[in-house]
Amino acid sequence: MKPSLLRLTLLACAALGAQANAQTTTIKPGLWQVDSTMASPDAATDNAMSMVLQQLGNLPPDQRKQLESMAASRGMAMPTVGADGAVRVKACVTPEMAARKQIPTGQPGDCTSKNRDIAGGMQVSFSCANPKSSGEGKVLFSGDQAFSMQLAVTTSARGTPEQVNVTSNGKWLGATCPAPSTATAQKP
Repeated sequence: MKPSLLRLTLLACAALGAQANAQTTTIKPGLWQVDSTMASPDAATDNAMSMVLQQLGNLPPDQRKQLESMAASRGMAMPTVGADGAVRVKACVTPEMAARKQIPTGQPGDCTSKNRDIAGGMQVSFSCANPKSSGEGKVLFSGDQAFSMQLAVTTSARGTPEQVNVTSNGKWLGATCPAPSTATAQKP
C-alpha cells in the first residue's frame, strides 16, 4: 500500500477541523463518530482510493500499529471501513472543543481553515501544507448531536493535483470517551 494514498484517504476524512463562530449550533462534548465516503471524477484516483480502503482492513501488524499510533496521537481510534465503503472514525470532543464548535476530525498536516455562517451551519474552506491540499464545502448541523458535510478537496498527495469529493455524516455517541489508552482526546 502506498503511504501517500493512505495519507490522502485520512486527509480527506479529516479535512474539516473547522470551528464555527457563536451563531452556529453548539456541538456536544463526548464521543463522536464520523462516516465519510470519497469519490473522484478521475477513475484512476477513484480506483486507487478503493484499493487503499480495501487494504486498510488487511494491514500487516506493524503497519496497523503505526496507523493506530498516528490515529491515537490525533485523538481518534483506528479508522475502519464499512461494507458501504465509508471510512468510520471515532474521536473525542473535549468541552473546550465543544465551546469552540470544533468538529471532531484529528486533522493531519499544517492546516488553516476559515468559516462563514450560513443558515443551519457553516461554509468552510481550508488549506494544508503537508500534504499540500485545499478545499471548500458546507457543514449542516442537525441539532447538537449530528452534522452532515459536503467537501471538494484538491490535493497533490501523489505528486499531481487530484480532485476528491468527500461526503461525511457525524453523530454524537455519548458523553463518555474511551480511556486514553484506546483513544485519547483530540488535541484542542
